[in-house]
Amino acid sequence: MKTFEFEPQGVCSRKIYLELENGQIKEVEFLGGCDGNLQGICQLVRGMEAVEVIRRLKGLNCGRKETSCPDQLAQALEIAVRKYEKD
Repeated sequence: MKTFEFEPQGVCSRKIYLELENGQIKEVEFLGGCDGNLQGICQLVRGMEAVEVIRRLKGLNCGRKETSCPDQLAQALEIAVRKYEKD
């Protein structure tokens, strides 16, 4: 299992922690942000393939912001998947 830490940009959350195993999301945790919504997202993506979550969440925005916590999760997953493939 691989663990990753990501610092989101342009959103309320301050950190995203990920655990991946064989391209599948085992655990996601956000530090900061809209607690209830982010807990829901974490529950929904657990067990999913990272590439599918990236496909679904990448490019979503929050109000007038050019990004969102789901978009930042997709960006974190992209980095994590690239790192995971190298190891």
